[in-house]
Amino acid sequence: MTKKKTRLESWLSVLWAILIALLIRTIVFEPYSIPSGSMKPNFLVGDYLFVSKYQYGVSNASLPLEPNLLNGRILELNQPKRGEVIVFKSPHNRWTNYIKRLIGLPGDEIQVKDGIIYINGERVERKEAGTFTDTDGSILKRYIETLPNGISYYVLEEIDNHILDNTKVYKVPEGHYFFMGDNRDHSLDSRAGDHPIGFVPHEKLIGKAEMVIFSNPESVLHVWKWPLTFNPERFFIKVKSL
Repeated sequence: MTKKKTRLESWLSVLWAILIALLIRTIVFEPYSIPSGSMKPNFLVGDYLFVSKYQYGVSNASLPLEPNLLNGRILELNQPKRGEVIVFKSPHNRWTNYIKRLIGLPGDEIQVKDGIIYINGERVERKEAGTFTDTDGSILKRYIETLPNGISYYVLEEIDNHILDNTKVYKVPEGHYFFMGDNRDHSLDSRAGDHPIGFVPHEKLIGKAEMVIFSNPESVLHVWKWPLTFNPERFFIKVKSL
């Protein structure tokens, strides 16, 4: 075997490895890091997640740089369920991803009054569940919220008369979803109208958050600091209802 042929086979092996990795990232799983505190206390800044993309199928939003190649979604296995934590592409640009909790399904009427969610006129159950100490030392009220389908999770609320704690009634259009962050007074989400999110089209969904792999708030630009900044309590935590 000539050196030229051996070198060609080596390059082909590398190319195949890259293509397989891209295929897995596009269709199966994609890593995602939490950039802000809008999903506290369930997700912390620096959490690294596995997001399952195969759950909802593939759309343009699933692909790098969101090229205009597909019409809608293909290879869908499941429809999004109320209460799932989902990563999605901004409805307004292709460069920004968000992670929020799915509250409103197509056709739902959603309103927030004094911090309480109402879905189609029915009050969502919320009960006190102690407190949460934030990284800056502030102590926030913690609640357990339970959606009509039985999905329960923690939410944080400082006060019940924040600007987004009282909204108009939002009618979710067909083919769209209504999302909220779990850190209610520190999340810009569908409650704020079209800026920055509004209703999220079905084709903008990227995938469902499945597991926190590890957590490190230190930037990847300072990777040499990572051994000292890992959160030892946040390894391989499955995302599930309480």
